[in-house]
Amino acid sequence: MELTFRLNNKEIHFESSPGQTLLALLRANGVFGVKHGCETGECGACAVLVDGKPMNACVMLAAQASGRNIATIEGMGGAQMRGWRGSEPLHALQSAFIETGAIQCGYCTPAMIVAASALLAEETSPSEMQVREALTGVLCRCTGYLKPVQAILRAAAMLRGEELPPITSDDAIPAPPGLFSPPEKNEPAITDHGIGGQTALRTTLMPTMIVAPSDPLQYVGKPEVKVDALKLAQGHPAFTDDVEMRGMLVGKLLLSPHAHALIKHLDVSKARALPGVHAVLTHKDIPRIAYTTAGQSDPEPGPHDNFSLDYKVRYVGDRVAAVAAETPEIAQKALDLIEVEYELLPAVLDPLQSMEPGAPLLHDEEESWRVEDKQHNLAAVIDWELGDVEAGFAQADYVFEDVYYSPKVQQTPIEPHVVVTWWDENDRLIIRTSTQVPFHVRRILAPVLGLAEKRIRVIKPRIGGGFGVKQEVLLEDICAHLTIVTGQPVHMEYTRAEEFFASRTRHNMVLTMKTGVMQDGTIVANAMHALSDTGASGSHAMTVAGNTGHKAMALYNAPNIKFHADIVYTNKVPSGAYRGYGVPQGFWALEIHMERIVHELGLDPLEFRLKNAIKAGDEHPVSKMWSEGREGAAETIHTCGLPECVDQAATAIRWHDRYQNARWHEVPGKPHLRRGIGVATVMQGTAIPNLDMGAASIKMNDDGSFNLLVGATDLGTGSDTVLTQMAAEVLGCPPDDFITYSSDTDFTPFDKGAYASSTTYISGRATVRAAEQVATQIREVAARMISQDGQAVESDDLVLRDRATWAPDGRSVTHREVGLNSLHHESQHQIMAVGSYVSPESPPPFAAQFATVTVDTETGQVTVDELVMAVDSGVIINPVTASGQIEGGMVQAAGYGVCEELAFDSQGRGLNDRFGPYWIYRADDVPQLTTIFVETYEESGPYGAKAVAEIPLDGAGPAIANAVYDAIGVLIKDAPLYPEKIWRALQEKG
Repeated sequence: MELTFRLNNKEIHFESSPGQTLLALLRANGVFGVKHGCETGECGACAVLVDGKPMNACVMLAAQASGRNIATIEGMGGAQMRGWRGSEPLHALQSAFIETGAIQCGYCTPAMIVAASALLAEETSPSEMQVREALTGVLCRCTGYLKPVQAILRAAAMLRGEELPPITSDDAIPAPPGLFSPPEKNEPAITDHGIGGQTALRTTLMPTMIVAPSDPLQYVGKPEVKVDALKLAQGHPAFTDDVEMRGMLVGKLLLSPHAHALIKHLDVSKARALPGVHAVLTHKDIPRIAYTTAGQSDPEPGPHDNFSLDYKVRYVGDRVAAVAAETPEIAQKALDLIEVEYELLPAVLDPLQSMEPGAPLLHDEEESWRVEDKQHNLAAVIDWELGDVEAGFAQADYVFEDVYYSPKVQQTPIEPHVVVTWWDENDRLIIRTSTQVPFHVRRILAPVLGLAEKRIRVIKPRIGGGFGVKQEVLLEDICAHLTIVTGQPVHMEYTRAEEFFASRTRHNMVLTMKTGVMQDGTIVANAMHALSDTGASGSHAMTVAGNTGHKAMALYNAPNIKFHADIVYTNKVPSGAYRGYGVPQGFWALEIHMERIVHELGLDPLEFRLKNAIKAGDEHPVSKMWSEGREGAAETIHTCGLPECVDQAATAIRWHDRYQNARWHEVPGKPHLRRGIGVATVMQGTAIPNLDMGAASIKMNDDGSFNLLVGATDLGTGSDTVLTQMAAEVLGCPPDDFITYSSDTDFTPFDKGAYASSTTYISGRATVRAAEQVATQIREVAARMISQDGQAVESDDLVLRDRATWAPDGRSVTHREVGLNSLHHESQHQIMAVGSYVSPESPPPFAAQFATVTVDTETGQVTVDELVMAVDSGVIINPVTASGQIEGGMVQAAGYGVCEELAFDSQGRGLNDRFGPYWIYRADDVPQLTTIFVETYEESGPYGAKAVAEIPLDGAGPAIANAVYDAIGVLIKDAPLYPEKIWRALQEKG
């Protein structure tokens, strides 16, 4: 049928099919700023304005748009605009989102800007709460919402004609070596209700910075705008699905309704006969090759227990068959026509039962390999001991033992898994995919597809959030199989429900802690036993659990430490990588356990933690016992700002005024409400030593600009930007002079991918090495050019700054002149270089996480009021992007602590496979967030940097649990902190 409506102020005629959504119609016609994130209207990524009102295009029929005015991000700009760097005019909202760092992955950015524009059209001076309410319909997993809210308030001020100061790092607080002063300029205003409040947004857009002493730098340490911010703010085609291709087929999967079954018979004849169907694949049609979906460096350390299609299904959501058809409707009809006869098998859903005699076996097939013990459903086992813990327990004055539980949660990137595959003109398979690990994808898929690696090219566009779940090979293999069979381009994308029950999750763990403590509070023995549920596949099984022990058990440097992990199979959706990679589970148990100890012994929580915590100069206690990478020498902790982090965060949240202050714990006039305050101290890692490698290449152009090619994968973290800043610092020119391109297996150098908090540290070192070589070449050309104009100069005496190379006497040549000379005039050659880096070390970042809560003792409802995190991540390369990582990470961590958990029925079927029933924080219910950076200078890192991306996942959960403990005197040991758990615990307490 033909539809006519106004799209971005132009009358447009469209052909639409009955039942087609407005989202599908717009994207089919190249309006890619409207995104797919769900099919039920809960995520809001598809938001458009319909007659000026925000509506979700995924639940609106295209026919309902007839005769109406539809506005998308593509129509923003015009009269209400502010130019950006001389480019096309932008709306004030777009400028503000760019300037404030409100854009991380950028997938939800167009929807946020569209929703905000409707608010500002009606309210020129909105309050913070009005802004948050306007954003409630748009979910964001990256930002924590703070910077988008700041951006909208900034845009409102722009539209009112107010003059706004630029966002700079001038307010950073310097600290001399060994001395860290409390914040003076940037400290958030304190109210009776904590830091700021929902009606008192912090006016500063920079985090509090306690800066390490270092030489003054031009671009490193500055809040440079993200290199991809402009296109993301404008909604330009940047993501995997933002592509049109003639003859592209739609791929879909038939998924198992049973948790455990053999496929006895498959009849696909009706599906294959359906007009418009180009392929139907079952396990009989493709080779049976066991592989791992875990995107890790070679050799992959975990079980190879996956098959593209198999005769056995091991969880609800496992693959049964795949189809490729001309339309989504035909593909779905083809799936409906496939007849399957199952032989149901007993299922094991509880990890506590997985190893019991007679338990159903998940991977008893011969083809799977690197499985620890198939006959006991053991994917992997880890066991190590430092010292003698039993002797330590015997020595201790007190021994504490308890069991804790960390739940199965989903990463929920707003962009689902999506892949497009096709043959290029050279008969090579192209895989365009939303992945964190493009080079691993190519290597893992080559034997699965029966192709040489050189015949496969993997392209990673922008990623709409990853958080570890895209460190997997999930759709790439089956989409490629369909292209190989049909010879045509194929597009495959998970629905939101499939993302929940057919993707990957965090490993849920049962953790037993046993700790021996002396009378003076010294820990003399510490043991952890982890039972980790890897689900139906051993993806990341060994390394996630290994990280649980390696990071969490290293924080308190006891002489006797033991860690044991059994990683077991169950008939549930497989677990995999999730931001933090096993460490949040460990700290959930460890830090709640520590809080129990200090409460029962009457110790000071901060003094006890710092007394036992690892310190600069100490040997990393676990490094010689277990390593995710290749074995090397024991590591020494060179930098540790944890004491200063505790001091700064405690000051910011007014710990000493509130802890043990009975009056503060009460809410005047509301005796059923109780306030509490809690703390957790944490550490993470920076890359995998002696294993992870990154590389970068830099080429100089005629005009003095540079091409920076990096294999590293930017999934919204800003890695493209910070790597560009480092290169700019070396080469003496602004980041604007770089064209940065990342993650294409044909064109960029190798990089292991975006995981293990390694990009700034590993890829940054590689980028600096490449830039230093280019700088040497520039100085050599410049020395020759300057010497022609008088007294000779030595290249080593020249300095690169301000887009030029300068001699000590003030003579200079510009980068443009050097580029032209080397390419066109004299001794012609290309100035370029490649840098690579593998680190022998993994310097840990440290952090102190504080939280305040309000607990309703009548209902058990927990409201998180404040989260304050002080972080030692070495020198911060970009304070705005780094603080965005902390803010988003804290909110994500609060989710698993308070409200997130995947639920299953007795048959292994998921019960909450959509947003809403699976609740993630919205803009109007996040706590007040404060980030403090306590810099140390890590000599092994580029410009002194350490990791920042994963550590905010580690502390918020246990800090909230400890705050609840402080509020009501009840210790809740299993996450999340559902109201009914709190209520029942209060009833039991009486």
